[in-house]
Amino acid sequence: MTNSTSSSMGARAGRREWTALGVLMLPLLLVSMDVSVLYFAIPAISADLEPSGTQQLWIFDIYGFVLAGLLMTMGSLGDRIGRRRLLLFGAAAFGAASLLAAYANSAETLIAARALLGVGGATLMPSTMALIRTMFTDSDQRAKAVGLWSGVMTAGIALGSVMSGVLVEHFWWGSVFLVNLPAMVLLLAVGPALLPEARNPEPGRFDLLSVPLSLAAVLPVIYGLKEIPSQGWNVGYVLSVTVGLLFAALFVHRQRTIASPLISPALFRGHGFAPALGLYLVAAFGMIGSAYFTTQYIQSVLGKSALEAALWSLLPSVPIGFAGVAGSQLVRRGVHRARVVAGGFLTTAGGYGLLVLTDTDSLWLLLGACAALACGAVVVMSQLADLALGTAPVEKAGSASALLETAAEFGGALSMAVLGAIGTAIYRHEMPSSAPASADETLGGALAIARQLPERAGDVLATAAREAFTRGMHAAAIAGAVLLVGAAVLAAVTLRRVEVREETADPEKVPA
Repeated sequence: MTNSTSSSMGARAGRREWTALGVLMLPLLLVSMDVSVLYFAIPAISADLEPSGTQQLWIFDIYGFVLAGLLMTMGSLGDRIGRRRLLLFGAAAFGAASLLAAYANSAETLIAARALLGVGGATLMPSTMALIRTMFTDSDQRAKAVGLWSGVMTAGIALGSVMSGVLVEHFWWGSVFLVNLPAMVLLLAVGPALLPEARNPEPGRFDLLSVPLSLAAVLPVIYGLKEIPSQGWNVGYVLSVTVGLLFAALFVHRQRTIASPLISPALFRGHGFAPALGLYLVAAFGMIGSAYFTTQYIQSVLGKSALEAALWSLLPSVPIGFAGVAGSQLVRRGVHRARVVAGGFLTTAGGYGLLVLTDTDSLWLLLGACAALACGAVVVMSQLADLALGTAPVEKAGSASALLETAAEFGGALSMAVLGAIGTAIYRHEMPSSAPASADETLGGALAIARQLPERAGDVLATAAREAFTRGMHAAAIAGAVLLVGAAVLAAVTLRRVEVREETADPEKVPA
C-alpha cells in the first residue's frame, strides 16, 4: 500500500460544511492570537494598572497555563455533552472574558479575566478539531480541513503580536481584547444553524477526580519547563516538573483502572494514534523551540524595535497557510503519508540548519529559516492530526483533539527548556571573562549594561554579547536539527506500518 489515506466511503462535504469550517476558523485564530496579543500591550497596561512584577508575569502566563491544564477535561466534556454545545458555551465565555479584560480596572481583575479566557480557549480548541472530524467524513476533505486548521492556528500566534502593536498604537490597550467580540458573536449567531451536534452516545459517568489529577499532571510540568530557560535549572523548577510527572503517572493509572475514564485507553488501540501523538509532540518541539531565539535575534541582535520585529516576523507566516493543504495534496496524489511526514521533519531540520549559518547580520537568512521551520512543522502536524482523528473512534474525537493539543503544549514547553538551556549555556561560555558578572545571564541584560558604559566599552560588550548569543543559537539549532532528523527516520519507519483503510476498516468500531 503506498497511500495511507485512501478516500473514504463517507459522504463528501458540501458548501454548508465548508462555510461552517470558515466560521470555526475565526475563534481558532483568536484563541491562538491571545497567546501573543499582550506583547506590545503590556507597557500600556503597566502604566495604567501598575501591576507588581509578579502580577505582570501572571497577566502573561495565566492564559496559557489554564488553557493547557483544562484541554483534556474540556475535550472529554465535549464528547459527553456535545461538541457544538461546548463550543458555543466557550464562545460566550471567551467573549464575556474579553469584555472583562478590556475594561479591567485593576491587575487582579485582568488576571482573573485572562484565566477565564484560558477556560474559554480550552473549550474552543478541541471542539473545533472534533467538529471537523464530524463534518468531514471523506478522508481527502478531512485532510484538507485539518491542514487549514493547523495553518490558521500557527499563523494566529504570529499575527497576535502585530495586531496588538497596531491596536495599541492607535487605541487604548483594552482594544486588543475587544477584537475577539465580533467573531464570538458571529459564532453564536450562525453556529447553531451551521454546525452539527455530536457527542458520545454512551459517555459513561464523568470522573470528577480525574479533573484535578489532570491539572496536577499538566500545570507543574508546563510551569517548570517554561521557567527553566530564563531562570536556569533551579531546584524548585526541577521539583515542579518531577511532581507533575508523578501526578501524570497517577492520572494514567486511574484512566486504565476505572470504568469510565476521562481519557479512554481505547484511543490508543487505534492503529497509528499513539505514534501520531508522540510525533506531534516532537513537531511542536521543533516549531516552538526556535521562537525563543529568533524573536530575540531580530530585536536584540539586529536592533529592530518590537513592532518592526513583529512585522518582519509576519513574512515567514505567509506560506504557512498553504503548507498543510500542500501536504494533504501530496498524500492525495499517492505519496505515502510516512514520506510526507518525514519530509516535513527534514524541512524543519533544514530550517534549523539555516539558523546555524547565520551571523550577527543575517535577517533574510533568518526569515528563510523561520519559513522552512514553520512550513515543515505545519505539514507534519496537519498530517499527524488527520491520522489521529481518522484512527480515533468518532465518539471520542473531542478527547483525541484534546490529547493532540496537550501534546503540543508539552512539546513547546520542553523545547523552550532544552534548547533554551543549551543556548544559555553556550552564551555564558562564549562571553568574555572580562565582562560584568551580570552580563552573562541574558543578552537583554548585557545590552542594558552596555548602554550604561562609556561608548567604546559599551560597543565592545554589546558586540561580544550578540556574537555569544548567535553562537548559542547555533548550538541549539544543531541539537534541534539532529532531533528532527531522528524524528524523520522514526516517522518513515513507524508510519509506513500504519495502514488506515477507511474504505474497508471502520475506525468507529474500536472498542470503547
